[in-house]
Amino acid sequence: MTPRRLYPDYTYSRSPIERCYWAEAVPETALTFPPLADHRTDALVIGGGFTGLNAAISLARAGIEVTLIDAQFPGFGASGRNGGFCCIGSHRASDALLTRRFGAGEPAAVNRTEAAAVAHVEAFLEAENLDVDRHSEGEVILAHTAAKMEQFRRDAEAHLRDWGSPATLIEKPDLAAHGLNGPLWHGAIQMPHGFALHPRKYLAGLAAAARRAGAQLHGATPALRIDDSGPQPKVITANGTITANRVLIATNGYASENLHPWLRGRYIPAQSSVLTTRPMTPEELSAQGFTSRQMSYEDRKMLHYFHLTPEGRMVFGMRGALRSSAANEKRIAARLRADFEAAFPAWKHVESPFYWSGMVCVTASLTPFCGALPGSPKVFAAFGYHGNGVAMGSYLGAQMGRLAAGDTPDLPKSFATPPMRFPLGRHRMLLLAAEYGMSRLLNR
Repeated sequence: MTPRRLYPDYTYSRSPIERCYWAEAVPETALTFPPLADHRTDALVIGGGFTGLNAAISLARAGIEVTLIDAQFPGFGASGRNGGFCCIGSHRASDALLTRRFGAGEPAAVNRTEAAAVAHVEAFLEAENLDVDRHSEGEVILAHTAAKMEQFRRDAEAHLRDWGSPATLIEKPDLAAHGLNGPLWHGAIQMPHGFALHPRKYLAGLAAAARRAGAQLHGATPALRIDDSGPQPKVITANGTITANRVLIATNGYASENLHPWLRGRYIPAQSSVLTTRPMTPEELSAQGFTSRQMSYEDRKMLHYFHLTPEGRMVFGMRGALRSSAANEKRIAARLRADFEAAFPAWKHVESPFYWSGMVCVTASLTPFCGALPGSPKVFAAFGYHGNGVAMGSYLGAQMGRLAAGDTPDLPKSFATPPMRFPLGRHRMLLLAAEYGMSRLLNR
């Protein structure tokens, strides 16, 4: 049996991460673990990213025997190739939608969980004394239109009410004074939540903590199918069969349609692409007038997201590719570079030797999911972070571990409710194409 996915084999190969900047400090060899053949374990975690490793740590620290497998190596998927934003924003559901579906208290419950997710990562880094190149206090959201800036002015008041902390408006004439100068933006709003980090350094710390807690980690062990028809779930892998008392799925946008029947059609992987420049001198940074180390992004569907690293490299990413191949990767890289130069014209001469891409994960409910699969009480899953999974993927991984251990974590109703299936089945990418096309047309 081969995995059935929405993108071609190229997407799931090593090609899209051949020039990943994060691998300079933490190469694949630092995250390589032996394959696993036939095996029995109490708990099996499928997927070695932020979700899977946090789940493994949670289970192992609870005294449960846990084995983790990854198709390639821990961090091969989105966790090892994202933009390094540990922030809020893992859902796309409006307050009105959350209230209509789950009651008046749901937006506040979701906000508390978003804040708890950032705090979870922060507490782990402090407890483990990890150096992950942390920088940025909160994040800056840049307005790409005057109308969006008007919305920010309204949002600033709502932020204090909803979060209990103030947001700071930055009007267009003041952008340069905040080190946020650029020709494309009409102002900004600064939120006090989250921070930037080196995702693979965080991954390496998670893997080390999981092993110290007693978890067994294995790579090169693709899970092909979960058979939970008997008293114990069996996971058929490319190397053999693993029998477990409980199975935790932590594959997010890298899941296959035939891993478990329930998963089919409940997520859409969406491509995100990133470049990174060489280190820039203080003079080069000053020439552009963008010197802030704050995480920054544009509040729109076809967004750009970026931040300066402590050594002065710009990490610059965008969403929007719908096809994946070697040829299309070259086109996307060229478009990303052109967008980078439009945003920062004084840096047109600055080389960007690093470029890579990966998959984020979208659900039809517009919220993440964490829970047991309906009809399969011994199989659990957590996925659907909508491009902001550093914090929420970590947090829901830990909560999924608690669930599998028999505990009852405090999750919002919307996150504990199984997402509906997208229409169109294997052709559901057409929905994303329509949304992207309309967003480009309307510049939103």
